[in-house]
Amino acid sequence: MPYAQGRTYHDADSHVMELSDWIVEFADPGIRERIRPLYLGAAGKAAQNAIDQAVARKTDADAMRALEANVMGPKGWAALGAFDPSERSRALDLLGFDKQLVFATFAATQFVGKDADLLYGGTRALNRAMAAFCADDERLIGVGSVFWGDPERTVEEARQAIDAGCGAVLVPSMPSGAISPTHADHHPLWALLEERGIPFMLHIGGGGRPLPKTFHENGLEKTSDFLGGGENIRSKDYLVLHNLPEMFLGCMALDGIFEKFPGLRGGCIEQGALWVPAMLRRMDLAQSTFRKTEPALHLPMKASEYIQRQVRFTPFPTEPVGWLIEQAGEELFLFSSDYPHPEGGRDPVQHFEATMSGVPETARERFYATNFEDMMGARSHS
Repeated sequence: MPYAQGRTYHDADSHVMELSDWIVEFADPGIRERIRPLYLGAAGKAAQNAIDQAVARKTDADAMRALEANVMGPKGWAALGAFDPSERSRALDLLGFDKQLVFATFAATQFVGKDADLLYGGTRALNRAMAAFCADDERLIGVGSVFWGDPERTVEEARQAIDAGCGAVLVPSMPSGAISPTHADHHPLWALLEERGIPFMLHIGGGGRPLPKTFHENGLEKTSDFLGGGENIRSKDYLVLHNLPEMFLGCMALDGIFEKFPGLRGGCIEQGALWVPAMLRRMDLAQSTFRKTEPALHLPMKASEYIQRQVRFTPFPTEPVGWLIEQAGEELFLFSSDYPHPEGGRDPVQHFEATMSGVPETARERFYATNFEDMMGARSHS
């Protein structure tokens, strides 16, 4: 009996738990030798043991039965389908999810840096790997990645990712280089995504940590994150997770990108949604307050209306979805599990349902399925 039953469930956030040599086989010669080992932080202490156990269980029928009976239990590399695509298909059977977006976890640590050739070559290898992971199961939608830099190379990597089979493209929330993602030099990227019906994605970690590390130097007992270290979010990080995506989306709306590319769609993933109602109001106030001195703000629609039309958000399981729908509308929010990361918990459906008392069935259907389909377009029905 699947974990999620009784309706269509589209999962807007899941991950691959990479192996160190995973993207190497997809890299072009000249880049392959330069790709670095995975940086796993605190997770590295337990990762190899979990990987060894996952490999061993394939020939252990009792271990596989136990895992399949508790598919939402083990997390990370120990989870069913964490790094094996055939296992992920079996995991989807047991989870009951009809579609699932799949993001990388640690792979960018193998190539991100100031070396542009390694950056773009590693990006291409990762995108090929993501597409291959999802290729044999139409329920899986691989999320490719691009990084800000040379606009021509950025759009070319996006094109390569789409051609390889990726169904969405992750962009960093924080720009790098000398120009904004809204600059005309980057318009070919947005045009490509619009033309191909491929949404852009923002995701936690897509631009650094918005909370300066100094705030953790508070003289109190050191605290750990979900993984036992300090690389993941903690309480004070949670308070400001929205800063980077709110800044990005505000610039996209106020600079007219959503007006110029009305078919462009986007998702803001694993960064919560409690901040969205305030963001919508703040964007409209910025537009009305400064339009006398900023001609670009004379748009046909309110800034908030572009967001409502073109962007979707994943609340955390602890956030009040019913209240969010009441405040901001039923078209904005998406179900997600974060499988197999621990942050999604062992029963995200129950957590979300507990906050939706009184929410009509039409809004529930939008949260669990229809809003995802709107964001993904034809790809969600393939």
